[in-house]
Amino acid sequence: MKQKISEFLKTESVGGILLIVATIFALVLVNSPLEDIYHSFLHLHLSISIGDYVLDKSLLHWINDGLMAIFFLIVGLEVKREIIDGNLSSIKQIALPAIGAVGGMLVPALFYVYFNNGDEVAMRGWAIPTATDIAFALGILSLLGKRVPLSLKIFLMALAIIDDLGAIIIIALFYTSEISMFSTYVALASLTLLIIFNILGYSKKSLYFVVGLILWISVLKSGVHATLAGVALAFTIPFKAKDVKGQIFSPIKEIEHGLHPWITFFILPLFAFVNAGVDLRVIELNQMTNSVPLGIMAGLFLGKQIGVFGFSFIAIKLKIATLPKGSNWLMLYGVSILTGIGFTMSLFINSLAFTDDTLFAYTDKLAILVATLLSAVIGYLVLRVAISRQ
Repeated sequence: MKQKISEFLKTESVGGILLIVATIFALVLVNSPLEDIYHSFLHLHLSISIGDYVLDKSLLHWINDGLMAIFFLIVGLEVKREIIDGNLSSIKQIALPAIGAVGGMLVPALFYVYFNNGDEVAMRGWAIPTATDIAFALGILSLLGKRVPLSLKIFLMALAIIDDLGAIIIIALFYTSEISMFSTYVALASLTLLIIFNILGYSKKSLYFVVGLILWISVLKSGVHATLAGVALAFTIPFKAKDVKGQIFSPIKEIEHGLHPWITFFILPLFAFVNAGVDLRVIELNQMTNSVPLGIMAGLFLGKQIGVFGFSFIAIKLKIATLPKGSNWLMLYGVSILTGIGFTMSLFINSLAFTDDTLFAYTDKLAILVATLLSAVIGYLVLRVAISRQ
């Protein structure tokens, strides 16, 4: 079990570095004479047609609606696996990260609402600071090496997974446009068929993927965000099944193993590249004091650490949960600061909340990058001090 977690953490650490590289590359391109090439790349149109049915979207939308559905498929698989046979499989294991995650979503949202209450357009972004980027956060934690207790890494990983589950629920409830009933019926029929496959014990992964593709297209056309199709598909895939020879295997683990490198080394860095391109030349410093960027920065940097550490502290003092083994309060606080690394998840929710990038003159995206950088640097320094004292 420890070896599997270590391998996962190592992969996520490399993924975190790639996210930083992709972001810097995007920022350099947008703020250089090559800006037009960058934007042309984003708005390059790709279409797929079957008879009279045509699916035509820009590359940006294919990445945000298509490739991110694969990312959310992996998130769903991780959540299901951890609940059945992992760090979320018992109340004792789930207590601390679950309570911390609730605080880490509630308090940042309250910070954002405090700054933007009364502005109907700005309030669409209330969920932006509630997210945590697991790859980036674990990447920063890995810089401290084996000096960080494994239990603390597991706490951060479990909290981020629960955080992702919260983000999925938020997207489903609050970022859904007008519903197309026909597409919704097709989606429900596809989901029902997948559930029947699961009940009957079908183990052929290709069967799930074919119906899953129909589910994704119908969800895309229904008005519900297409990434939710990935989560729905994940929860219908069986954890254990028998192959043609009668041997037991785990379809979930096989799919995770096959897709995880693609997510880490291709999909998330590509997502960061197309979404983190902020033209710094058009932003004035005083614009960062407007309510939206202030709400995002305060929510991610202050709200996250206060919510996660505060709720965890209360849970431990009430003996609902225990401090991660081998750690201390300062270490827990350092990890709580790292949860303010919203990055890809915050950028994703930002793209749903504010479809027009120019609405707040890119200050919303820059606020996410600033808060992520602050959380990463301060969290790392606090953990370094805590470890040296230990």
